[in-house]
Amino acid sequence: MTDLNTSHHAKTKKDTDTKQSLDQNLQSKQTVDNQQVSIKSWSQKLLVVILCAASFYGGWKSYESNMVNECTANGGQMVDGQKTMICQRS
Repeated sequence: MTDLNTSHHAKTKKDTDTKQSLDQNLQSKQTVDNQQVSIKSWSQKLLVVILCAASFYGGWKSYESNMVNECTANGGQMVDGQKTMICQRS
């Protein structure tokens, strides 16, 4: 009976050690995964900001171009104002 108890006790300790080792490995893997997700999310946020800025700038320049084209089509000429462009008819 003593041999059985000793064998069972040794097996239980080995199982506990194995479980602790797996838990530690899982925790360290989760830490690495969290860091990767954090880096990925920051790079995605940066990409979104860059794309928004590029879209805004492109829309702004498109609007300016359309105003110049409309002015010229109506026989006008663009004149630099202080802060704005002014369409002046010739």
